[in-house]
Amino acid sequence: GPSRSAIDTTLRAILRDVLALEESQVEAFDANTGLFGHLPELDSMAVAGLFTEMEDRLDIVIDDDDVDGEMLETYGGLLAFAEAKTVES
Repeated sequence: GPSRSAIDTTLRAILRDVLALEESQVEAFDANTGLFGHLPELDSMAVAGLFTEMEDRLDIVIDDDDVDGEMLETYGGLLAFAEAKTVES
C-alpha cells in the first residue's frame, strides 16, 4: 500500500480542497490538531464530501460502521483511520 507519508500528503490535500483551507494552515496540522467541532469549515455536509474524496483518492471504502467521533476529532485520528483502511484494501 501507499506509504505513511504519501497518505499524509494526500489527506492534507483532500482537507485543503474540500474545506477550502489555506495551504499553510493545513501544512501546520499535527496529530493533535482538532478537526470536527474545532474547524468551523468541517460541518456535517463537509464530512460527507471529505469521505467521498478519501474514498476516491485513497482507493478505500468507508462504511457507516467505520465512522465515529474519535476518527474525526483530530488530524491524527483521521490519518490513523486512513492508514488502517489502505492496509485493509
